[in-house]
This record gives sequence, structure tokens and C-alpha cells, in this order.
Amino acid sequence: MFANFKMTVQQRARLLAKKFRQFYPNAHCELHYENPLELLVATILSAQCTDVRVNQVTPKLFQRCKTVEDYASIPQEELENIIRSTGFFRNKATAIRKTAAALLEKHHGKIPQTLTELSALPGVGRKTANVVLSNAFEIHEGVVVDTHVGRLSQRLGLARHHQPLKIEQDLMKLFPQKDWGLLSHWLIWHGRRRCYARKPDCKGCELRELCPSADHPDKFLKKIHRDERDRRDVLKFALKNFGNSF
Repeated sequence: MFANFKMTVQQRARLLAKKFRQFYPNAHCELHYENPLELLVATILSAQCTDVRVNQVTPKLFQRCKTVEDYASIPQEELENIIRSTGFFRNKATAIRKTAAALLEKHHGKIPQTLTELSALPGVGRKTANVVLSNAFEIHEGVVVDTHVGRLSQRLGLARHHQPLKIEQDLMKLFPQKDWGLLSHWLIWHGRRRCYARKPDCKGCELRELCPSADHPDKFLKKIHRDERDRRDVLKFALKNFGNSF
């Protein structure tokens, strides 16, 4: 078993990429969309919601709103009613309308194609921006880190952090930029189909021989949380006793 042999994280990453290509040759974004605007809206709706549910909601929404102007002008209550089943519908409706207004005001109604510009839009964080850039424009400025990517990165020994940005930075160092888009799809697909948050199918896992967490899926998750807690405690102690001088 490869997992029983000492290997560097770089070696594991290369072997995992080969395995992922073998087992998930058609991995792709599972949100339904036909253009960058639809993907942007669908990704905003996907926060704390499954892609399946979003895909049930967007046909009606995309029929009602076809342009940025439509999203900027649709009444708040009407939009809330359409997207209600995605959860947090009031916040999402507000974010979508404000994003559309910002696109009209600052980008002539076009979806910007840089991480900085996209992530500056209301309701659009780094994760959403990476989703749109990678899938709509094939621009890979970063790696999408959602709950699946974060969980699997830790279980597979690819990341030693809990914060999404630090996990993203770890992954960017391990995989070539051309694979950053695919990497998120691979991890998301495996997380949805095999490496579940609760009771992952370790026995049937295709990556078992490469996984340092096989049969002990929370091994690294607990250590990461413990290490971060210890660091916070040290920082609190230092600030309390030494102030800014330490």
C-alpha cells in the first residue's frame, strides 16, 4: 500500500492527479448554466445549498432574468420568492441585485475576468470568483475551496490548515496551474461520491492506497483543529501578557 510508505506530499499529489484523471475523466462543474452571468448567479445561490437544489431553481430564474439589467431591476420580493428554497434567500437576493448594479455601474454590464475585480463585487467572494473564472473563462488564478475541497485536502494530507485561503495556497503549490480548475472538480466529485463528511466509504475508495487517513477519516481534521486552537491560545496569552511588544 502506497500510504504505508513514506512519501513527500509532492509525490502524493502527483500520484493523486493520475488517479483522479483515471477515475473522474469527465469531472466538471455540476451547476447548470449557459453563460458567465448565469454561472455567477448560480454560484451565489449555491452557498449553503446543494447544486441539485440550485439546478431546480435556476430554470425559472433564468427564464425571468436574462440580462444584468433584469437582475438589477427585478423587485426584491419577487426574486426572494423565486430563490426561496435555496436558503438564506433574502441575503442572496440582495447580493444578486447589488452585484448586478455593480456590474452595470463599474463594468458596463460585463462579467470581469480577473480575480480582483470579480471578488470585489457584492456577494462575490474568492471562491465564487474562482468558480466563474475557471469554468466560464478557463482562467485559473486560484483553486476553488468549498467544504468538499477543504475536507479532502486535509484527509489526503495535501493541506495542514483549516482556513480556505491557506488550503488554496497549499494546493496551488502542489499542482500545476493548468490543473487548478480540474483539481477542484476532482475533489468535489470524490467528496460527493465517496469521501463523505460523515461515514466516508474508505473500504471502497479508489484512493485508499494513497490516503493517510484511510479508515481514520478524522485523523488529520482533529489535529488541524487542535493545532489551530493551540496557536490561538498562544496568541491570546502573548497579547494579554506582552501586548504588541512580543
